[in-house]
Amino acid sequence: MEIRALERTDLINIHKINNQKEFMRLWFEEPYESLDELTSLYNKHIHDNSERRFVIDVDSEFAGIVELIAIDYIHRNCEIQIIIMEEFSGQGLAQEAMKKGLDYAFLTLNLHKVYLYVDITNEAAIHIYQKLGFEIEGTLKEQFFANGKYKDSYFMGILK
Repeated sequence: MEIRALERTDLINIHKINNQKEFMRLWFEEPYESLDELTSLYNKHIHDNSERRFVIDVDSEFAGIVELIAIDYIHRNCEIQIIIMEEFSGQGLAQEAMKKGLDYAFLTLNLHKVYLYVDITNEAAIHIYQKLGFEIEGTLKEQFFANGKYKDSYFMGILK
């Protein structure tokens, strides 16, 4: 398993993710985006220093994405997000890709803290994040609207 920078040629796979309800609810986002809109966003953000988007590759096959977003170089923190494609789940890729994303944040970008939001009912993800060293710093009541309901979210963080 490797992570590499997101390329324009990966957008078709990102488009598939962005239009699947079960994936987007994990990121508390709407499952709708046209390929043209995604391409436009890619072009707009290609030189944006406040984010890093990585593709998770398994034997040259697209297995998911890990993203560092809202990178703040003054306070030296960012948010991390991950999605593993269903056909690659259960192989330990999430933990390995998160570790590589954290290494990039701490060792390359010299950030001090990485944080994330996770649905309090997503026990599998919470378990992975805690194994990596993330700690629950708080519960955000009805923070996100997904699947027709407001959802509570944990705010979890890890320090360098």
